[in-house]
Amino acid sequence: MILLAGCLALGLACSAPTTQKVSSTTSEPAFTELDLAGTWRAVLESPGGELPFLLRFALEGGALPAKAGAAAESGSWSAWVINGEEEAPTSGVHFQGESVVVDFTWYDSEITASRQPDGALVGEWRRTSAEGAESRLPFRATRPAGQRFAPLDEEPTPGAATLLNVAGAWSVEFREVGTAAEVEPARGEFEQQDVGVRGTFLTPTGDYRFLAGEYADGWLRLSTFDGAHAFLFEARAQADGSLEGDFWSRDTYHAKWTARRVSGEDNLLPDSWQAVGLTNDAGRFQFSFEDLDGHLLTSNDRRFRGKVVLVNIFGSWCPNCNDEAPLLAAWHRRYGERGLEVVGLAYEFSGDETRDRTMVRRFAERHGIDYPLLLAGTSDKTAAAATLPDLTAVLAYPTTVLIGRDGRVRRIHSGFSGPGTGGHYDALVEELEGAIEELLEEDELQQDSVVSEVPSGDDRASG
Repeated sequence: MILLAGCLALGLACSAPTTQKVSSTTSEPAFTELDLAGTWRAVLESPGGELPFLLRFALEGGALPAKAGAAAESGSWSAWVINGEEEAPTSGVHFQGESVVVDFTWYDSEITASRQPDGALVGEWRRTSAEGAESRLPFRATRPAGQRFAPLDEEPTPGAATLLNVAGAWSVEFREVGTAAEVEPARGEFEQQDVGVRGTFLTPTGDYRFLAGEYADGWLRLSTFDGAHAFLFEARAQADGSLEGDFWSRDTYHAKWTARRVSGEDNLLPDSWQAVGLTNDAGRFQFSFEDLDGHLLTSNDRRFRGKVVLVNIFGSWCPNCNDEAPLLAAWHRRYGERGLEVVGLAYEFSGDETRDRTMVRRFAERHGIDYPLLLAGTSDKTAAAATLPDLTAVLAYPTTVLIGRDGRVRRIHSGFSGPGTGGHYDALVEELEGAIEELLEEDELQQDSVVSEVPSGDDRASG
């Protein structure tokens, strides 16, 4: 399955980033405010070629250097990753000897780079991925930032005269190279101004985040980087006005893709509310997992009786889960007094409980979550489904299960369309919140009888 991007976005383009104090193990830091601050054109060398994005540094607070070459005595460095309209904070910046390190702690990811004689930053991006493996790509950044993609030394494609721009909606199919995997459908939506292109791909399970690039002479190039995902898309216009090209993700994934323009009203993807169902006729969804302190919490716990319960199946590593989490935290605060309970079931990469608990705690701290998060298993979807036998499948992270006051499942939504999808995100947020309010507004007189109907199970009061 194509590893999807929700959570960079998160609607955090205007949020204050987490920062760290500047420190160095050398007598004189390798960087000063004058040679690091500003916006850089950054590139990861992916198997498909240059994967560009913008990276902005700023020194905030403290004493600034009096002249070039002088070190700042104090202050905190911050960095932001820029993809199109999104400017998203990293978790911090620190110095390690002669290198600057840009942290994405919530994804167990970092960029480490050192300054070169020509002024460039050169190093590596590293991220822990499934089963403890690591993705690594060479990194280079230069100033001034300039245009996102370097000029192509290619002749116009045969379809350049037919396809003058890529604005609009596209029916897309991805097929992983070298495997017998099924074709994966998607919907591409792009805006174009001059040669600049912004947009994303929506799939049945999520989206590919904020993509930015250009279309010129029949060549489409798009990219995004968020600390977790490194995506590069290239395609050539065909004589019939379609697109054919390649998609690379990080250092391991390669797919071919084709696209044809469609009406914006065409319904290209299955209904995410219908993708997952229940395996029992009673309409129940049961779970039993430990929280981050090792205490067992089950669906029969007293805290859930007579409440509307939203169960969020997520992974801290999943950007679309990070997209949704701030909404869940806000809804829990807003509707808690009216009877809403939220609980998250975390499915993590490594299977190492110590590491996974650490990553889920970081997730909770990042989004201000005060509802319980339970360590449920590993991110493999087949293995995850085996831990939740009441569901027909786990097809996407996140998956949201809405349970009424009577303890019966009312709706299940698979996947999440993040802020990069524009109006689709707005519509989904409205629909999810509307479903919560509808369940909360059900006849309050039902609650007394509901409490007696729900199985007693674990009577322990939960915090």
